[in-house]
Amino acid sequence: MLARRTSASLGQAVRGQQQPLRSLKISSNDMSVYNGQRWMSHWRNPAASARASSCSSVTTTSTTPRRPLLASTPHKSTPPKTSALILYPHHQFSSSFSTTTAKMRLTVDNINQHIVAAKYAVRGELAVKSEEYRAKIASGDAADLPFEHVISANIGNPQQLDQKPLTYFRQVASLLENPQLLKSEEALVEHLGYKTDVIERAKWLLSKVGSVGAYSASTGVPAIRESVAKFIERRDGFPADPSKIYLSAGASSGVNTLLHTICANPNTGILIPIPQYPLYTATLTLLNAKAVPYLLDESKNWGTDLETIRASYDKAVEEGTDVRCIVIINPGNPTGASLPEEDIRAVLEFANEKNLVVMADEVYQTNVFVGKFHSFKAVLRRLQEENPGKFDGLELASLHSISKGMVGECGHRGGYFELVNFDPEVEANIYKFVSIMLCSPVIGQCIVELMVNPPKEGEPSYELYQKEYNGIFEGLRERANALHKAFDEMEGVECAAPQGSMYLFPTITLPEKAAEAAAAEGRKPDEFYCMRLLEATGICVVPGAGFGQKEGTLHFRTTFLAPGTEWVGSIVKFHQEFLDKYR
Repeated sequence: MLARRTSASLGQAVRGQQQPLRSLKISSNDMSVYNGQRWMSHWRNPAASARASSCSSVTTTSTTPRRPLLASTPHKSTPPKTSALILYPHHQFSSSFSTTTAKMRLTVDNINQHIVAAKYAVRGELAVKSEEYRAKIASGDAADLPFEHVISANIGNPQQLDQKPLTYFRQVASLLENPQLLKSEEALVEHLGYKTDVIERAKWLLSKVGSVGAYSASTGVPAIRESVAKFIERRDGFPADPSKIYLSAGASSGVNTLLHTICANPNTGILIPIPQYPLYTATLTLLNAKAVPYLLDESKNWGTDLETIRASYDKAVEEGTDVRCIVIINPGNPTGASLPEEDIRAVLEFANEKNLVVMADEVYQTNVFVGKFHSFKAVLRRLQEENPGKFDGLELASLHSISKGMVGECGHRGGYFELVNFDPEVEANIYKFVSIMLCSPVIGQCIVELMVNPPKEGEPSYELYQKEYNGIFEGLRERANALHKAFDEMEGVECAAPQGSMYLFPTITLPEKAAEAAAAEGRKPDEFYCMRLLEATGICVVPGAGFGQKEGTLHFRTTFLAPGTEWVGSIVKFHQEFLDKYR
């Protein structure tokens, strides 16, 4: 699994010129790889660095240059004059060796080009760079860094940023993972602080799943789907059918399933909000389908504008696109906007008029700081009551997840989607698609059940659950407001007030000299700004370009999950110094 070339021959190969490689020596301190955009160290953890240091030098010989499996467009600037060796941390080497490289069957030119073209900024270049910094700090090799910690504000990953897991959830999960503990109930209660309702819930779940290490039904454990249906009914005031509920490995898996089903050919179009969560554009690229963007209205707290949606739809149809679906993210990501009921009604009426499937991404439904969350399912049911027969053919898919909210169990990969008004034959094929992947993680399914059916008032765990849940919620709201206040006071920054989700998406106005410096590096101005922020403070955010933004505007997305407010001050200080440097 080695790709070997000198820096000169690498640059030539990237440009498609075939030149023989010379024998070369590579220092263990200079193992880096040109990723098509930047030279970046490939050693991302201390253990890997330790293994790398055992290689004092590597000598390679090859007569047939080949491109490494890289998926980016070459950067315009010249790579550093060092030799490059792609290594993976799990490989170990003798101190020196010589080998002849055979021609690789796979290259970046002959793999699936939709994968090459797909972009996912949330875990892009800045995220990779931040992990390199984190590894340097962990290895004690960070004397040259101007910060002591890396703050990953680029992704909604609550427990990475010290959000405490809910005790009830983790105690139940521990018993599901190790049922032997249930043989010592007295010790669990008296010595480990387990409540009796924790033990009873674990027993009940085990009676339904058998073992969390076994496959479940492809659509999920039936009893858990029933719990989800009851939750939806309590939330909306309308019944839900468990047979229309599919448990998934987070909402992302549900999005993947639905888009695979909807996108029949390269001419299929999906209306997506801009800015949007890049999962949607990336998945559409993989499917070779068309994203049909519609701009959210920043002047109205990132609300939907029906005329803008209609104009985007009409333009796509005029161009021959088969627009089949509209995606709504509510509350918004990256914007944090929470839609009022009138906006939801307008979207549903438009979708009904144009015969569009509605995908409602509602994973942040409990992260609402202003107003009230309105589900698309509830609003659709009210429209059906008010207009008998009119909306009975409107197809709606709603998604939820354990990754967000106060649960924050991203790593356990649990979620669900509910289908409303779908053709039974289409549902049968959706079932076939999910069955190909066997089932979602059963422990994640169980945590979905805990999310939709938490401790009730009067039960032993209720008081602690409420204390922890409300504490997390208030902490998020306080940090959101503190961050918004800081943005409000920063020169050249405008930011809508936080309404929900886990993010703020401020507009930034940068000096012309900053734009020129960015262009000199081959970067967009917001990407340049975010890279300098990371290098100066260790705070990783995501450039607005990764989500899409109105032409002529610049943004970045940041979470407000990180504990404390000291890091907010670091952003303020950096921003002022950045402006002063490039005025």
